[in-house]
Amino acid sequence: MELLRVTYKIKILTLLISCNIYADYQITVLATNISNYGGYGEWSFSALYESDKESILFDTGFHEDTVLHNAKILGKDLSKVNKVVLSHFHSDHTGGLIKLRKTYKNINKNAFSEVFVARGFFDQRFYKDGSKEGPGNFKDSSKFKQKAEEEGIKFIILDDHMMISENLYVTGTVERTVEKYNGPMGFFLDEKLTIPDIIKDDQSVGMLTDKGWIMMSGCGHSGIINTAKKLQSIKNVPVYGAIGGFHLFKANNEIISKTANWLGNNGLTKFMGGHCTGIYAAETIAEIIGIPRENLSHTAVGSVLTKDLKIIRSSVE
Repeated sequence: MELLRVTYKIKILTLLISCNIYADYQITVLATNISNYGGYGEWSFSALYESDKESILFDTGFHEDTVLHNAKILGKDLSKVNKVVLSHFHSDHTGGLIKLRKTYKNINKNAFSEVFVARGFFDQRFYKDGSKEGPGNFKDSSKFKQKAEEEGIKFIILDDHMMISENLYVTGTVERTVEKYNGPMGFFLDEKLTIPDIIKDDQSVGMLTDKGWIMMSGCGHSGIINTAKKLQSIKNVPVYGAIGGFHLFKANNEIISKTANWLGNNGLTKFMGGHCTGIYAAETIAEIIGIPRENLSHTAVGSVLTKDLKIIRSSVE
């Protein structure tokens, strides 16, 4: 009888450990194209993950003051943020990093000090006219890196995925198995303009919940299907939700339909497609899959995904 009690207790404990109650983090959008009253809207992205233990920032907006301003409007304390994930090098995702570090390091010496990027982030880019393109509104990538490190920022360069906090994973490099490239043309990795830039440093974040993955992308230059497959290679569960920019605003109906069908077959239930996703693409994907209005958001500044995975829309929505 005693053995049965012990076995029962072990089973219950195992169930409690393995059954995460929805999500560890609340997610709040701090920068995107659309803003509610008082916020700054711009062509960019940033979102804040908040748990009982820590706060983590994904991307940092375009203008150096955007995330600072919007966080203040929304009552978010960014001094608690130590870790930052940058989805890729483009300035509309990296522009606020150095200003954020400068602003909060005197309050918290570790604020914005640990930054996760994928391999290739610091590669120098050249436009087809020969001009340079770098992260954080710098033309020269090495100068951005130098300036950031002078402020006390440490970059962690990823080739593969890494768990950076409880149930929170950065994908690192995403293999291009379905979509080969999803982004702007005309940029190169050499001065002779012979090596096209396909933004191999594009990475995303996956939040593991009891419903499956919540995928977040800045622009999804690696492809939303490729990124979802990368998350499923970490743990083969449904891709329950997707948040952020997925660069479908110029996609044709065939691509949108193919994307929607794959996502629907792999469990997509909540879609918060903002920034470069495109409203038409987001609504078409939702229509094909059958996502109801309460599970669809176009992610304005202030849009929230709660810990129980409910969407709270910004007032402008």
